[in-house]
Amino acid sequence: MLFQGKSLSAELLSDGIVDFKFDAQGSVNKFDQATFEEFRQVVSAIKNCADAKGVIVTSSKSTFIVGADITEFLETFKLPEETLVDWVKQATDVFDSFEDLDIPKVAAVNGFALGGGCEMILSCEYRVADTTASIGLPEVKLGLIPGFGGTVRLPRLIGADNAVEWMSTGKAHKPEQAMAAGTIDAVVAPEHLREAALSMVKQAIEGKLDWRARRDVKMSPLTLSPTETIMTFNTCKGMIAAKAGKHYPAPMMMVKTIEAAASKSRAEAMLLENQGFAKLAKTDAATAQIGLFMADQVIKGKAKKAGKLATKAVNKAAVLGAGIMGGGIAYQSAYKGTPIIMKDIADSALDLGLKTASGILTKQVERGRMNPKKMAGVLNNITPSLSYDSVKDVDIVVEAVVENPKVKGIVLAEVEGIVADDAIVTSNTSTISIDLLAESVKRKDKFCGMHFFNPVHKMPLVEVIRGKETSDETVAAVVAYAAKMGKSPIVVNDCPGFYVNRVLFPYFAGFSHLVNEGADFTAVDKVMEKQFGWPMGPAYLLDVVGIDTADHCTGVMSAGFPTRMQKIGNDPVSKMYNNDRLGQKNGKGFYDYGTDKRGKPTKVPSEVAYELIGNTEHKEFTPDEIMSRVMIPMVNEVVRCLEEGIVDTAAEADMGLIYGLGFPPFRGGPIRYLETVGIENFIAMADKYAHLGEIYQVTDGMREMAKSGKSYFFTDVKTA
Repeated sequence: MLFQGKSLSAELLSDGIVDFKFDAQGSVNKFDQATFEEFRQVVSAIKNCADAKGVIVTSSKSTFIVGADITEFLETFKLPEETLVDWVKQATDVFDSFEDLDIPKVAAVNGFALGGGCEMILSCEYRVADTTASIGLPEVKLGLIPGFGGTVRLPRLIGADNAVEWMSTGKAHKPEQAMAAGTIDAVVAPEHLREAALSMVKQAIEGKLDWRARRDVKMSPLTLSPTETIMTFNTCKGMIAAKAGKHYPAPMMMVKTIEAAASKSRAEAMLLENQGFAKLAKTDAATAQIGLFMADQVIKGKAKKAGKLATKAVNKAAVLGAGIMGGGIAYQSAYKGTPIIMKDIADSALDLGLKTASGILTKQVERGRMNPKKMAGVLNNITPSLSYDSVKDVDIVVEAVVENPKVKGIVLAEVEGIVADDAIVTSNTSTISIDLLAESVKRKDKFCGMHFFNPVHKMPLVEVIRGKETSDETVAAVVAYAAKMGKSPIVVNDCPGFYVNRVLFPYFAGFSHLVNEGADFTAVDKVMEKQFGWPMGPAYLLDVVGIDTADHCTGVMSAGFPTRMQKIGNDPVSKMYNNDRLGQKNGKGFYDYGTDKRGKPTKVPSEVAYELIGNTEHKEFTPDEIMSRVMIPMVNEVVRCLEEGIVDTAAEADMGLIYGLGFPPFRGGPIRYLETVGIENFIAMADKYAHLGEIYQVTDGMREMAKSGKSYFFTDVKTA
């Protein structure tokens, strides 16, 4: 054995081939600081072994290398930029020294080879993958560029344009796609992977493969003429600017780094990558996107734990109410493999539900993402029914009838009397108290909320709402079912609006106050979309949600929080509703909706809306004023939800709004945004508007957090 560490080993086989193996003590292989230190020692051991003739890089796990250890990033990235350049250079130097070993190297890739895993195989001359492989450089999703030589080696291997596409999208590629691009050299069945890698390195040792020529390509500048260079990179920069925009600096940094390095040697190019990586590491976008990744892992971890704790398996489901929402829930369950009964009292509703599911599937077939056979299989997993008898043997029921507590109560009582005693009953409600609805059922321990977001097939979030008497087993089973449906569930405690809607309505209130003071709603939308980064500004979002729905929810929130969320006098939302302007659903709200001559949807500010609001002369507000006026109420309410234990952690608070509302990912969620601004700075900003009402007044708990200098991500702030 040449080297034996905790994560890596190097064994000299009888024919002079070194088996360089990744076998971390955890569930996956990844590059952390300890692994890098062992990597250095492996390179030194191979270099000093006179009998070493070639290397195969292997993994003893079901996956190759998932990348760098992201949990080390946020703390490390607090270092000064100059220190970070040195830090990342130390890592790239190890890859360079491995590449410089004067013997052929072949990577045997199984499962994921992502980020640093992909960069590991790029430092080899040859790469063979099995059919399970998934290869890519996803660093852009973390607000970064590849930092272990990816921007240097990949363009020289597959061309600048292909490399830019790989790195700007961050997509993982199947082995056939990777081979077509030139990233790998062969694809074999899993049982033949080691044999193929050994055969390839032997051919290189015997001189049948010119491995040095392969290595020279990665050492040399790109082979582009001056004209090709200009055309390639100008085109790439134009596409990146259009797609990524100013809020996501990583893709443009990646293109500019490759462009600047095009005529450089490997060492010069690597230094440019080191500098670009360090610069991005200091950006708010990288901090936010890394934080999001880690928050998502928290949610996935909790869902996985729930799956293990759940004593009730969900193998058959039912949804009551076959409208657009019910059809979406039925589609999602069926698509992910859990058969579902779609029950309603009217054939027309069942037709609408099936039409909803079929429409989603048809679009996937048209886009080549699904074949007709798969579509038929999903539809066969949905059984429409007018009879309660059809649901008597299901494991879980999702009630999704009209948002009316009396109607829901009747339906819940009826279905509980039909299903088995151990069946779980849930309600898909956006505002009605779960404890109120629980009064209609006898087995309160087997009842909870399951709040889906519309459109169900696109929105990742499901709020699992725990009632006072909901059992832990029920919560675990519902979380596991939501995860099985491909959703990201967060568990929240019962309160008016639960979590997402509760924090959304102070945001809407901030908007309404601004409009009443003379702000042009289109100007507010423009700032919140273009500058803050929301997919839709508040006026547009209200139109999409439905003005009638928003007005109804405002009443619920006002009743629940009478001092903080009382109905606003002269509320522009109520004015729209009272004049039958319901938003997109009837084509008129703050905006008028229609189609142009080509049939494309149109959206124009409504003159009628302006008349109803009554602001003939608009008052100018600065972008900072607009952002502060609508975001302070939302962030304050998120903090209250954390303090009251409505939502358990800052990670879940952030992901709830990312997945449920489309909070700008580059800001990382409301708590990450708060801490990026700085808690003290946020308090000072809020105090300027405290006279406007309770929604602008920060909690005592937040003031204590500011004084102590703590982070919400590492502090349990529950006061309840």
